[in-house]
This record gives sequence, structure tokens and C-alpha cells, in this order.
Amino acid sequence: MPTRHDIRNVAIVAHVDHGKTTLVDAMLKQAGAFAAHAAESLDDRMMDSNDLEREKGITILAKNTAVKYHPKDGGDVITINIIDTPGHADFGGEVERGLSMVDAVVLLVDASEGPLPQTRFVLRKALQQRLPVILCINKTDRPDSRIDEVVNETYDLFLDLDADEDQIEFPIVYACARDGVASLTKPENGTVPADSDNLEPFFSTILSHVPAPEYDEAAPLQAHVTNLDADNFLGRIALLRVEQGELRKGQTVAWIKRDGTISNVRITELMMTEALTRKPAEMAGPGDICAVAGIPDIMIGETLADPENPIALPLITVDQPAISMTIGTNTSPLVGRGGSGKGADAKATVKDRKVTARQVKDRLDRELIGNVSLRVLDTERPDAWEVQGRGELALAILVEQMRREGFELTIGKPQVVTKQVDGKTYEPVERLTVDVPEEHMGAVTQLMGVRKGRMDNMSNHGSGWVRMEFVVPSRGLIGFRTEFLTNTRGTGIAHSIHEGHEPWFGTLTTRNNGSLVADRAGSVTPFAMINLQERGVLFTEPGTEVYEGMIVGENSRADDMDVNITKEKKLTNMRAASADNTENVVPARKLSLEQSLEFCRDDECVEVTPEAVRIRKVVLDAKERGRTASRAKRN
Repeated sequence: MPTRHDIRNVAIVAHVDHGKTTLVDAMLKQAGAFAAHAAESLDDRMMDSNDLEREKGITILAKNTAVKYHPKDGGDVITINIIDTPGHADFGGEVERGLSMVDAVVLLVDASEGPLPQTRFVLRKALQQRLPVILCINKTDRPDSRIDEVVNETYDLFLDLDADEDQIEFPIVYACARDGVASLTKPENGTVPADSDNLEPFFSTILSHVPAPEYDEAAPLQAHVTNLDADNFLGRIALLRVEQGELRKGQTVAWIKRDGTISNVRITELMMTEALTRKPAEMAGPGDICAVAGIPDIMIGETLADPENPIALPLITVDQPAISMTIGTNTSPLVGRGGSGKGADAKATVKDRKVTARQVKDRLDRELIGNVSLRVLDTERPDAWEVQGRGELALAILVEQMRREGFELTIGKPQVVTKQVDGKTYEPVERLTVDVPEEHMGAVTQLMGVRKGRMDNMSNHGSGWVRMEFVVPSRGLIGFRTEFLTNTRGTGIAHSIHEGHEPWFGTLTTRNNGSLVADRAGSVTPFAMINLQERGVLFTEPGTEVYEGMIVGENSRADDMDVNITKEKKLTNMRAASADNTENVVPARKLSLEQSLEFCRDDECVEVTPEAVRIRKVVLDAKERGRTASRAKRN
């Protein structure tokens, strides 16, 4: 079959924080994608264009870029299309879409940490699609790097994932992406490759090991929609890979939808990616990754084909959701009242607030268009929906994006998505990899015992750190990270991936302490906080407005306690001898959105607004909660 030798399509896959985006930055700079004066002022992690990606330091959305590589032997210019994929399994839908666009993958592994759970996850996807692999050992300059052991661990991982002989014969490149240096010769541990000062060996390895796209000259047009974008002027933009035939601007093509129906549409705009920008183009051929406009309702996984002979490509399939949470409108007494609920500033910020059920539902429907791994199901209530996704982080990112857009929401405690097999309930389980100093090994083992995790493997590298692998039910990891970091004094590192389904593990009790619940509305006073400090840890600061049923702290005991956190000191005309003694208010513990979701019990939920994240009881009235509890005891 004929091939296009002027194109290479490759995805860079790795675990979180192993340096994918930094490597792409260096490739863009060295391939001359930017003018010399512009390259000096460019930010790091240029591909992480989303605000949340920059704040959290992770890639959330799969993105593509293209570099024009000029071979050193003076041959024709070659376009290398690079897909930067997320390293976190919660965004697996992005990984699967990215891999459907490419002909090979670069597996990036940290020279010290070695293959971690997400490395296993993304590699398994690549091997299932029978893609060739190039191994890149990154961060060779780390003082604790152990290059030989990491290479051996990667070979073990390939064998563990049933790679065949062709797949396991992969080339190895050693790199320090931060310095933009790569080599085919193994450097000493803790050093930058010395026989090279650029990424030339890496580029040449891509050219020699990534197969050029093959096509059939007689085949009709077939192009696969793999991603969506939007433009203020062009409307919805479909990113697609042309598998066969040619796609031209102004051309009429057959649009094969997910349900199998076919309609003819016209391509009003055709664009190709160059560096980080899209530029207008007249034609895209087999193997090209391009963007088209003019089809307002096109969806991911659909096909653009020849009107005379429309042949659909297979739909993109993704793993099933494992975690669900209920997302509904804000039902608290402070709905639509800004951060403090008082003053002119609060009123000014309220006008763009989105608080109605219709607005929330429209936003969730919009998210479904571009996020193939998400599901939205109706519930018994008209103002709440069950949203299912890969993991806690993916759902928390969705909620964070919505609150930044002005939405006010009520979020239920995350639950696991179970399934029935032969009449028995099966629940999702995760493979958890934990790296901790030796002295915290007992604390972690005890923590996992409570959460019904079983140890599968343990290894000691002799450096004072221990790596343990557990298989644990997914619901056992809800609320795990905060406790884990506390028990390991912030030194532990934990990563997990979905491992399938196993029979229901039984009842789990993960949070031992109860909540401190406000018993009336008002403003928090320092006097009340000082009296309540010995009862537990407080979440609110002086002056914060609270309402009945809002959780203001964590109790030091197992049961919930209703407290008056708005109590004021009685004023008299007598001056006490101790009047000048000042007492200190212990600073409140600030909970992030993820920590608030972890803290929740089944009868609690999280109120999310653009200014604040509050935890509250589902039933706000204390008497009604008491009646519900007594009925539950009788039953």
C-alpha cells in the first residue's frame, strides 16, 4: 500500500508529572516552531492552556500540535503531529481518543520513579491497539535516578501486559526534557546525556520507528471525528484524522452519525495545526490531522465520508464509569447571595449567577458533547442529576469548571457504580501503588486494612523508601488521600487505576469522627469559636455567615453535635480583672472542593458557589434529622 512519508503521527503517554508537556515544549522550540525572539519569552508547559491545568500541574485535555522537522541530511520537511495526552486515568476518555489519531506512542518514564499505575493504564491502551512503542527515560539528571532498574521494570511491565515479540523490541531514548537534550547512549545516573546537546536523536528515532500513514488510492473518503472545539466566529469545530481519500474546503461530504443516519453537509472551513495555532488550508490527505467547521451538531466518534459511497468508521469506545455523584441546583438559604451574603459587592456579583435547574442541565448536556467518558442520568428530583465518570478527580474538575462559570450547585457524596453479575453485586476495584518512607509502612498498612485493601506486592529499593501495591475497592479510596498524607507527614505518594470489578466487599467505615453542625443562622463570632475549639477542628472563620444545618467543623468524637457558633459575649458595665487577657482563635482548616467531597458522609452534601465551598447536612432542620435517625434505629 502507498504511504505518506512526509507525515508522522505520534502520541506522548506517561504517568502524571513525568514530563510529557515539558518534552513537547522542547520539541516545539528546537523544531523552529517559533521565532528566536519569541521562543525566549515563551511560558513553560505551553500545551497546558487551560487555567485548571496550569494550577494543578496536570494535563486534563488531549491536545494536538505539529512541528515541521528538517532532517539533518537535507531531505524533505516532515510534519510530526504530536498528541499530548493526560497522564491521569480519570481522564482516560481523552487518552483513548488521542490514541485513535496516531500510529505509534512515545512512552515517557521517570528515571527515578519508574513505571507507575497510570503508565500501566496508558501502555495497556496502546498495546491493545497494537501501536509500536518508543521508550523515553526522562529526568536522567535526578540525583536519585536508577536508569537500569527502571528499564528492567518497564520490560517487566510489557511482559505483564502480554506484549508480543514485536512490541517488546522497542528503542530506548534517554532524555532530560527540561534541558532539551536526548541521547541513544545511556548516561550515568544523575547526569544529563553528555554526547548530545539537543533532541536530534529523539527526532531521528521517531522518524525511523513511527510508521508513516498507509492508505488506499482507490478508497473513498473516510475521516474520524476525535475531538471538538468551539470558535466565536466559526461555531463548533471538529478535529479529525483523515483515514482515506482527500478532504477539501467547500466540499460536500456525507456525515454518518452515531445512530447510523447519513446526511450531506458542506465543509465551510478547513484548518491544519502548525505549532500552537490553526491555519487555513485547502486540502487534507490521508494521515493528516485537521479541523473542519460548518457542521453545528457533529459529535465525537462520528465519520465524514464520500457522499457516493459512505462507509462508517468504528465508534470510539471508552471504559465504563466507576464513580457517580449527584449534581443539583443550590438549595441552601444563602443561594444567590455572594460570598458573605451582605453588602453592595455581593449584589454586584450576583447578576451573572446561574442558579436554575435549566441552566445546570444545559451545562451538563454541553459537557457530554466533548467528554465521551461522562454520563448524565435523571433522578427522582427534577433539579438534580446523577453524573457518572471515571473517578473522583474527573468529577471534581467538572464541578470546579462550573463554579468558575458562575454556577451554584449542591453536590452529593461520591458513590461507586455497581453492576449485577449472576444475581450478585459487583463493585469497581482499584490498583493502588504507594511509595512511603519505611517508618510509615505500618500506618499505611493499617489504613488500607480499614478500607479492605489487600496487599499484592511490596518492594524495597534499599533507599529508605518502600513501594506497596494494594487492590482496594474504589469506595475505600473516597476520602483516602487526606488521611494518607496526614499519616505519612506529607511524604507519601499514592496513585491508583481501575482494575475491574469484584464481589461487594461489605460495609466500610472510613471516617471515625462526627461533624459540628450549626444550630441557627447568623455570623460566626470569635467568642463562640474559642469555646468550641476544644470540641474539634473548625472550618469557618470569624464573620462567616452560617445557617442551620451547615457543618462548621469536625467533632473530636464519633457522633454529630449541634453547636451555637454565633454566640456573642454578654456585655456588662462591670470590668473584670481578667479583661485584658486575650485568648487566641486557632486558624480554621480550609477545605478545598476535593477535600470537602472526601469529608462528606452519606447524610451530608457540599454547597458550591463561585466564592465559597460549604459542607452541609442534606436535611437542614435539626428536629427532622433527629426524627429520621430515630426511625432508622427502630428499623
